[in-house]
Amino acid sequence: MNDTPDSTRSDDPGAPPHEELRVPVAGGDLAVLRWPAAHPDAPVVLALHGITANGLTWARVAHHLAGRVTLLAPDLRGRGGSGTLPGPYGIGAHADDMAAVVRALAVGPVVLTGHSMGAFVGALTAVRHPGLLSALLLVDGGVSFPVPAGLSPDDLITAVIGPAMRRLSMTFPDRAAYREFWQRHPAFAGAWSPWVDAYIQRDLVGEEPALRSSCRLDAVRVDGTDQLGGEVADAVHHLPRPAELLWAERGLMDEPQGLYDERRLAAAGVDRALLRPTPVPGTNHYTIVVGDEGARLVAERLLAAAGVS
Repeated sequence: MNDTPDSTRSDDPGAPPHEELRVPVAGGDLAVLRWPAAHPDAPVVLALHGITANGLTWARVAHHLAGRVTLLAPDLRGRGGSGTLPGPYGIGAHADDMAAVVRALAVGPVVLTGHSMGAFVGALTAVRHPGLLSALLLVDGGVSFPVPAGLSPDDLITAVIGPAMRRLSMTFPDRAAYREFWQRHPAFAGAWSPWVDAYIQRDLVGEEPALRSSCRLDAVRVDGTDQLGGEVADAVHHLPRPAELLWAERGLMDEPQGLYDERRLAAAGVDRALLRPTPVPGTNHYTIVVGDEGARLVAERLLAAAGVS
């Protein structure tokens, strides 16, 4: 492992600085962002981002953690600083990458959390590698539903993540244009911040005037399809320890219907003795982690799981 930081920087004057590590996994090195705790013996949280996101999804949560734990946030295989890592992709590959990260950095057991697709990775990691974590927090993800008849997995993924999927084939003349693209997204209306800006800018690769997303379309397709059934969909029903699911009131486009509600969770057969669902009013699928109130609540739950006041 190369544990010498590639860089140390802050995304906002009020945010703690983070470092970027390179950790060996199958096929190459995984980029892992680290916000160190004030004390070296503090607990460690491993935080996993969504299907077209990157590790800076967690910067605002890091702000509210305020150095009381060490936060590790990888760029998952096929995204961000890990965009050149080859396949095979899939939720299982990400779960095994997370086990490799914990072992390489010798930080286990960790408090494991994941947002959106990262929640599916977190649940499967818990099932496959139960000894690597002390607690699990899922954030607006991890529970799947049956695929409607007649709808292909690719159609379903596009229908669910919408503009996030379409942007993977787009190019942008400069960083300002990419910022404007995201600022038009209804989920970020009234929620733009330096943390959000840093997160979306980390996604860009290439040169002007043809900047593009670092997310590999083949990785997104495989990972998205993986969430729809089999071992990945079953993981949340076979967790090795009780966990919590924080679910956003509103959806990916800030629509009133979120990914989850009480009816949908009941239909999915969630065992509330194993997974405790908690609604987070006033948040959508994105702002539950990148908005101030959502990030504050997520940080509070992570600190409680880590046993930190």
